[in-house]
Amino acid sequence: MAEVTWQEIAPGVFVRRHVELELNCGLVVGEGRALVVDTRGTEERGEELLAAVREVTTLEPVVVNTHAHYDHCFGNAAFRDSQIYAHTRAADDLRATAEHQREQVVAHFHATERPHLAAQLLATQIVVPHYLVEEDTQIDLGGRSVHLLYGGPAHTDHDLAVAVPDAGVVFWGDVIEQGADPAMEDSFPLAWAATLHALLARPQVKDAPIAVPGHGDVVDRDFVVEQAGRLGMLADTLAEAVAGRVRDVDQLVSTCRGLGLQDATLRHAAMRVLETTDR
Repeated sequence: MAEVTWQEIAPGVFVRRHVELELNCGLVVGEGRALVVDTRGTEERGEELLAAVREVTTLEPVVVNTHAHYDHCFGNAAFRDSQIYAHTRAADDLRATAEHQREQVVAHFHATERPHLAAQLLATQIVVPHYLVEEDTQIDLGGRSVHLLYGGPAHTDHDLAVAVPDAGVVFWGDVIEQGADPAMEDSFPLAWAATLHALLARPQVKDAPIAVPGHGDVVDRDFVVEQAGRLGMLADTLAEAVAGRVRDVDQLVSTCRGLGLQDATLRHAAMRVLETTDR
């Protein structure tokens, strides 16, 4: 197994890709502080990430959680003395769902014969972000700024993208996925593409050539545009079918085939659309 190390993708901007879930964490080093993007899925893994940060810089770390799914924020406990930023609804979601997420993932670890990871997760203290934003926010790291950008509902209702304009890098969180379909379980399929297009038009993003997805390989702007297009076609197809009073999930899945997405992804998307449409 290859050693997990930082990859410098632009001057002072690093990505650390982890074997579990192909998760990407980011590090942006300024002159006075360093920003850590996401903290992994357990307190122990967060501590490992913090140790890796210390190998690059001794500057004070500031943290941003791109969203409230466990693999991106349960490592917050290792950074409890740092400023931890997130969208306001991410904090609300974490308070509401953390124990349910823990229960589900612990059961998965036991089912896949990884009791050591289950034990790590059970021992993890949930630390809720406490620097909360609802609109685009700039953070000064000293000599460079990063921008926390909210474009609307997508993978969740509270995703933040993190732009580093002077480096031409955007950390997209799970709004962008490489190597797997976008995850739809908590998503807003009819709005996701519009959110991506809104973010792509931001001045801090529109000229950025380097895109870091929440999981998978570092990609470029064209990849993001292509994924936005595919999600747009999914939204249009689902919206048309639902407007035509289609309410059967299997029929919705069949209607959406041919978009390059797996049936399981289409099923989750269809279920989410029906949940939000029929409320």
